[in-house]
This record gives sequence, structure tokens and C-alpha cells, in this order.
Amino acid sequence: MDKYTYRVTWSEEDGEYVGLCAEFSSLSWLAQTQEKALAGIRNTVKQAVQDMKTTGEVIPQPLATKNYSGKFVVRVPPEVHRKLHVQAAEAKVSFNRLVSAKLSD
Repeated sequence: MDKYTYRVTWSEEDGEYVGLCAEFSSLSWLAQTQEKALAGIRNTVKQAVQDMKTTGEVIPQPLATKNYSGKFVVRVPPEVHRKLHVQAAEAKVSFNRLVSAKLSD
């Protein structure tokens, strides 16, 4: 359970902290403190994994343990593509470097 991606944020609507897990987007846990929200979502994920094992369901792989190639394809309108190439040329960097820098911001 420790390899999953957890996040705790404030929910103004609920007036409590909400614990979330990226790999189990349908699960959440509300609590009065951040620590209890994290403990609650971790326990909820643990129970979900146990239930999935029992029923033979596929258990999500933690994002942290997946291998990423660093390559993906994105479709943009032609005018955006042109604009990015112009920016790269003006900055004297490759198109790939410019787009990578913009995505990492």
C-alpha cells in the first residue's frame, strides 16, 4: 500500500480534509486532520486491494513502479504547432526541448 500515490487536501464543501489515491480515483476518506485523512485513505485502499484479490479483479499497479518511455504523442491544432516551432527557432533550441520545458512548468 505504501507505493501508491496519496494526496491530502482540504475540502471546503465538507469542512474536512480529504485523503485521495491517484490509482483508486473512486476512493476517498474525510477526516478532521491531515494525518487521519491519510491514514483513512491508506486503510481504505488496503481493504479495496484485499477485496479485489478475493474476487480476482486486476489490482492497479502503483504509478511509482511503472516504467515510462518519456515519449508520447499529442495532437494540437496546426497553428499551435507552427507557433511552437517559431518559439523554438527564436530561442535557438530544438522543438522537443521547447515543448518539454513548457510541459515541465
